[in-house]
Amino acid sequence: MKMDWLVNGIALLVALAIIAIGTGYIASPMTMMRGFGLPLPDDGPNIPWWLRLKGVRDIVAGLLVLAFMVWGTQREIGIVLLVEAIIPIGDMLLILAAKGSSKSAFGIHGLTAVIMVLAAIPMLIGGH
Repeated sequence: MKMDWLVNGIALLVALAIIAIGTGYIASPMTMMRGFGLPLPDDGPNIPWWLRLKGVRDIVAGLLVLAFMVWGTQREIGIVLLVEAIIPIGDMLLILAAKGSSKSAFGIHGLTAVIMVLAAIPMLIGGH
């Protein structure tokens, strides 16, 4: 029972954090991009709009986790977390491939993926 509270709490925090990050990308895309781990894109009037696309997708990813927390089973929440962990893994690999900040790649994106996977595993195993 304690494990359910812990993994549900982690899932809730992940969902709320990604929604907050997405909201930040919509409200202040250039500021948010500074912490992502890649060099800032060249200046141009459309750059913030491209970055806002990331914000919309982040918000939807967080809302999906919340929706499954409200209407799904533990197993389904675990599946969503496991699948969505591909996003920070992809971010980490792209940052490393672009020779961006390895600190951000591992410390933000890699750590996020690990937390998501570690929360998903007990949900998948004990999912009811």
